[in-house]
Amino acid sequence: MSEALVLCRFVHFSVVLLLFGAWLFRPLLLGGDAPLLDRHLARLARGLAAVALVSGIAWALLITASMAGSAASAFDPDTVGLVLDKTFFGQVWRWHLLINLMLLALLFTPWHSNMPLRLGLSALLLATLAPVGHGAMLDGLSGQMLILNQVIHLTCVSAWLGGLLLLLMILRRADEPVRPVLQRFSGIGYLLVAGLLITGLINVRVLTGQWWPTPMFSGFALILLIKALLVLGMLGLALFNRLRINDCEQRIEALKRSVIIEWLLGIGAVAAVSLLGTLPPMIAG
Repeated sequence: MSEALVLCRFVHFSVVLLLFGAWLFRPLLLGGDAPLLDRHLARLARGLAAVALVSGIAWALLITASMAGSAASAFDPDTVGLVLDKTFFGQVWRWHLLINLMLLALLFTPWHSNMPLRLGLSALLLATLAPVGHGAMLDGLSGQMLILNQVIHLTCVSAWLGGLLLLLMILRRADEPVRPVLQRFSGIGYLLVAGLLITGLINVRVLTGQWWPTPMFSGFALILLIKALLVLGMLGLALFNRLRINDCEQRIEALKRSVIIEWLLGIGAVAAVSLLGTLPPMIAG
């Protein structure tokens, strides 16, 4: 059951992160009309929102089974209702699923192209992931600040991953100048990296009482190390592409491969986070 929960967390986190990030970067990278790209992005968004809803429901059922200690409890309406009504996770998750349902419905209406509306709903969907898992460890003001830090962290991750996905979609179009798009992406990327690193270090410090948990090669610390190495790999590729930006038009195919690898490293980091959320942090002392 724990393996299914990790997989479910991974799928759900991935699609929610991509949804918000791609929509956030759409006006930042391409301000004008791009009908073909927008049609592709709209189809992709409907699929991502649908997967998010299915995986979100599955997540709730798996949590119910875990709390009740029985797989059969996931299909008992009374037990599921009790978890959704009486637990902190359930109270957050009810709103999360409702927002997900509203977003999916919006994408099949004439208002699907309303950017502020869909970006607002996807932002709420992303924000309601913050209190789930380690974000709910602390009470009071400390807990609220930890959740806020997690919201900022998720926003940076989402923008980076979703932005890479949109960048790849743009690179596949032969009619779009590449260099201005890359310059805009890398300029915003500096802020994202700074926010990601700062909020990530705050999370580790608060959750473990150290700037890095020990022993380094076991349990929580090992998965965290793997996540950090994947992120460093992303940073290395991003820096390489930034240094080679002047000849980007002559190496489009290599650039595409680099963006794909960077995106896959990011997805791998999300997989590590999905596992981390099911492990107890290693508290110093």
